[in-house]
Amino acid sequence: MKIAVYCSAKDRIPAEYLALGDELGTWLGAAGHTLVYGGATGGLMTRVSNAAKQAGASVLGVIPQRIIQAKRMADNCDRLYMVPNMSARKQLMRTIADCFVCLPGSYGTMDEMMDVVASGTVDEHRKPIFVLNYKGFYEGLKQQSEHMRKLGFLPPVEQYAPQFVDTMDELKEELMNLELRIKN
Repeated sequence: MKIAVYCSAKDRIPAEYLALGDELGTWLGAAGHTLVYGGATGGLMTRVSNAAKQAGASVLGVIPQRIIQAKRMADNCDRLYMVPNMSARKQLMRTIADCFVCLPGSYGTMDEMMDVVASGTVDEHRKPIFVLNYKGFYEGLKQQSEHMRKLGFLPPVEQYAPQFVDTMDELKEELMNLELRIKN
């Protein structure tokens, strides 16, 4: 599968979060998957892409011109798509990927996640998105979703919604189950 990973590009985050990138990247390579990511350096982006590459995964990067100009272009991609802006990056990643994974991150990660969710909500795609709620990282987002549901802004049962998992093992299991469904 081609798995898009959205995550932090910050280096000054706790080591246990950086280790999530190593673990996911290593698993992607060992499982024979392709990583699709933002093509930039820093934080979890570097960790997941380097680990994936070292474990034998094909690595596809999608990088906007602004990040290239900031001299943050990764050098570990098997294929690097250069796009004009962040909107084009999100659109191309949605097109290329078979599914999406969100690791901890900040506004950029949340923007990419919400872009996938909003486009899935209006039937532009049916590709699942898995959100790693490591140590409750996305608990506030889950609470906000419930708040919106209680007030009627979200339906009682959504046709398309992010799937939250609490551990890396749960994430890997969901991805393996998805792979089986795709193959059958």
